[in-house]
Amino acid sequence: MKRYLKIGITGAAILASGILCAFVLFKMPVIISVLKGITEILKPFLYGVVFAYLLAPLCNKIEEKLFQIFPKAKTKVRRFICFIAIVISLCVAIAVIWLIIMMIIPQVWDSVMKIIQMVPQKLIVVNNWIEHMLENQPELQAYFEEFSSQAESNIDSLLNVDTIQKVQSIINSLSVQLFGVLGVVKNIFLGLLISAYLLGSRKLFGAQAGLILHGVFSDKWAKIIEEEIRYTDKMFNGFLVGKIIDSAIIGLLCFAGTSIMGFEAPAFISVIIGITNIIPFFGPFIGAIPCGLLLLLENPMHCLYFIIFIFVLQQLDGNVIGPKILGNTTGVSSFWVLFAILLFGGMWGVVGMVIGVPLFAVIYDIIRKLVYRGLRKHKRESMIADYEEKYHKS
Repeated sequence: MKRYLKIGITGAAILASGILCAFVLFKMPVIISVLKGITEILKPFLYGVVFAYLLAPLCNKIEEKLFQIFPKAKTKVRRFICFIAIVISLCVAIAVIWLIIMMIIPQVWDSVMKIIQMVPQKLIVVNNWIEHMLENQPELQAYFEEFSSQAESNIDSLLNVDTIQKVQSIINSLSVQLFGVLGVVKNIFLGLLISAYLLGSRKLFGAQAGLILHGVFSDKWAKIIEEEIRYTDKMFNGFLVGKIIDSAIIGLLCFAGTSIMGFEAPAFISVIIGITNIIPFFGPFIGAIPCGLLLLLENPMHCLYFIIFIFVLQQLDGNVIGPKILGNTTGVSSFWVLFAILLFGGMWGVVGMVIGVPLFAVIYDIIRKLVYRGLRKHKRESMIADYEEKYHKS
């Protein structure tokens, strides 16, 4: 009887799982839209979680130093020390954000205005150069002249559109951009407030998570999960914080180099290079392309020197600065790093490119432990030893 009961329960579970999977597949667009709506509502909270996670190591270091200065502090004093550590950490975060904004906005404005002024002159130069090249090619010259006149007429017709419509279009575009910027500023402000609460309650949340873990799972599985959570925290914290420090150093070196060589908008270029350097592998190229195009409009030789400079700077980062700061944090080969960036970058965009490597390292570690557990269960320890000897140590 019990056997048939188990078979019936198993069949019902399989049938229910199939129905659930079919429902999810048919309702996927609705589910995605609902998740996007929830994510949009919780954006300030997500910002706060990210800020708190990045600031937690700094906050812990400040607390540790202050406790060393006041080793016999009472409970109220210790709470006040924790409060001071949180305030200092948030002040550092606000100062960094404000410094980056004040460096970017004036440089962006100046660069945009100079590009607007340079484009007509550059177009004339390019037009004259093409005409000079086609002097001995009458057929190509006739085709180019026809193309130029058609483009000019299209531009004239575009400029002759009703002024009120153009003004309305510009105002609508600016309004959308302004609301977008204000939304980001609001999320950052609320995120910093939420991060203060999270930093103040991080030890309480840790204790509560421990109670839940040991209350739901057996001691054996609770210990395994705790170890994996610690490994995940170590992986993400070490990678992200190390990458931010590494990118800040690269940004400063880029600013020094571009300033010495007299490039256009050195602060703007350096901030772009520093921020995009957080993205592994593709980051330097993503940042160098727009900066190179900006310099190309100003001076083609500066663009060439900039490309050479970025190549040298990235070699210095990849072979000296990065290994010194990060070491082999993830323990994942270059192939899997590239795979993780492409996979998670395709799924989640820039955020996926940043967190893809440590996330894949955690998944890789879980799979490795499961495989090793299975090999030990089947008395295949010699295979593990051979693999570790041949590949893991190298």
